[in-house]
Formats: sequence, C-alpha cells, structure tokens
Amino acid sequence: MMFSKACEYAIKSSVYIGQRSLALQKVNVGEISRAVSAPEAFTAKILQQLCKAGILESVRGKQGGFYFLEEKLHHFKIYDIIRVIDGEGIFSRCGLGLRECSNSNPCPVHQDYKSVRENLFAMAQKFSLYDLAQKTEQGLFRLKV
Repeated sequence: MMFSKACEYAIKSSVYIGQRSLALQKVNVGEISRAVSAPEAFTAKILQQLCKAGILESVRGKQGGFYFLEEKLHHFKIYDIIRVIDGEGIFSRCGLGLRECSNSNPCPVHQDYKSVRENLFAMAQKFSLYDLAQKTEQGLFRLKV
C-alpha cells in the first residue's frame, strides 16, 4: 500500500462526488461514506481538507452537500488529492525510509524504487477527477471492493 487510508478514501470519495457532479447533483457525507465504504466522521474530516484546499465545494443545509465545479473536475488530478492528504513525500522519500538516501548515497533499493516513484508521479499527473468520474459512470471503475 502506497497511500494512507485517508488518501485512499479521499480519492474514492472525490471520484464518487465527481460522478454525481457530472449529473449536477450535490451529495451528503453519509451517502459518500456508504458509497466508498468509509467511516462517516473520517470521510467528513477528509472532505473538509479538500474544501479548505479549494479542490472541492460544499454547501450547508438541507439541499446542500459536496460537489465539484465542472472546471475543477477537469483541472484537478489524482496528484492534487495525494498532495493535500498525504503530502508530496510519497514521490521523493526513500523506499526503505532512510533519511540520507539519494542518487549519490543510495539505499539498496534506490534505483528500483526511484522508477516506482516516477511511474506513480506520472500516473497521478495523468488522470483528472473528470477522467475517473467518467470511467466510473461507464462502469470501468468500481469504488467498492
């Protein structure tokens, strides 16, 4: 597992909210947590972080909920979710957790793990939330196991 549980929930929740946003619907935290099999309070905390970062929108009240503006669905990538929740360290840290690992002072797995990090970074930059919401809508991506 490369991502924290919080990051996994954030990505899945964002995809679900994106899918609903394509249908111009807002969705409440209870529905989101059920859709992605995540604890409701934990999901609420994660979604607040995404709102604070300017990625996600929310409206309070009976007709409120979470949603994405269409331009944000196209603009934000998986990378942006990872950056907010787990930070960018996943793309630069040592695979063995060593502080002094670098090209000039590599750990035993440095070269292999470096390519894993580079591929992960490329994938995270490649897919927008819109892309993932569309794939979910088309049945090509599932949010629950």
